[in-house]
Amino acid sequence: MGAVISGSGLFTPPESISNDELVASFNEYARRWNREHAAEISAGRAQPLAESSSEFVVKASGIRSRHVVDKRGVLDPDVMRPQIRRRSNEEPALLCEISLAAARQALEQAKREPGDIDGVLVACSNLERAYPAVAVEVQHHLGTGGYAFDLNVACASAAFGVQVAADAVARGSARAVLVVNPEVCSAHLNFRDRDSHFIFGDAATALVIEAAPRDPSSPHSFEVLGTRLLTRFSNNIRNNFGFLNRCELPPRDPDDLLFVQDGRQVFKEVVPIVSALITRELGELGIEVSAVKRFWLHQANLSMNELILKRVLGRAADESAAPIVLDEYANTSSAGSVIAFHKHHEGFAKGDLGVLCAFGAGYSAGIAVLRKL
Repeated sequence: MGAVISGSGLFTPPESISNDELVASFNEYARRWNREHAAEISAGRAQPLAESSSEFVVKASGIRSRHVVDKRGVLDPDVMRPQIRRRSNEEPALLCEISLAAARQALEQAKREPGDIDGVLVACSNLERAYPAVAVEVQHHLGTGGYAFDLNVACASAAFGVQVAADAVARGSARAVLVVNPEVCSAHLNFRDRDSHFIFGDAATALVIEAAPRDPSSPHSFEVLGTRLLTRFSNNIRNNFGFLNRCELPPRDPDDLLFVQDGRQVFKEVVPIVSALITRELGELGIEVSAVKRFWLHQANLSMNELILKRVLGRAADESAAPIVLDEYANTSSAGSVIAFHKHHEGFAKGDLGVLCAFGAGYSAGIAVLRKL
């Protein structure tokens, strides 16, 4: 046995925003903007902002709500971003705080103590600083030993973290590794962009990966049979925020420092990449696609997941085979596939198979094939 996932954890922010609430805020902003720029619109020098609707959001994404760290700031048409209290350097940072909540739950499921962990990986899209590593901060406050480092491969970060952790455990360089995915995606989202203002939500997840679980019969214990990672460069999903921005001449438009994507191209190009990755890895492991009980996919877009699975399975998949959590959580970047796993991994019999797959900007994609112990 090389590596086992023995516990998972989830932190969900207590505040949630429905599509109706989000759309009402955006439409108020759009009406104000159109009034303020009426002369330019009338003269043909500007295009009026189109309003959004809850029906459009559901049709475009399958999303119906999202959890956020600050609801009031997001919904205020004068602000339209989360307002987060600045913390001193002596306080746990926000990403550290939500990581700890998810990590402690994962440790409890695995029946492990922090001292059993030799490595901590914070694998996510949106790190709040360059250094010191958030992972080292989590290690400090959690009380684990060994090492810790941050890892950023956008929405695929969870799968990359699983492979790094599984490799470390299988080689014997760590007894157990904690992989944490803290995402405050609302902070990098442009809530004034009709095409993307509804996409993201906030959450944090965690997995304990170890050589031998304390309780092999636990409903949470899954052997990692195989992993595979893939990257291919694309600008179709991009975030230009970084420390060099302050030095750039001319300075960038503030909107260019937030999440930007060409959704149609992403859909067109990512679906074949991910479906081929899943099919190829299962084939190399000698596993028939029909033998997989459940797929825990990245939670970005309902239609995208449906098409990926139709290509893999040759038919439409029902929700029991491919659980969806984005209707409640929206796209939580690296945390999405782990949320699906955390909430929908029980009820497996010994030997049942599942696939955890994460994908996103880069392009980047990763898969972990799991077997219930």
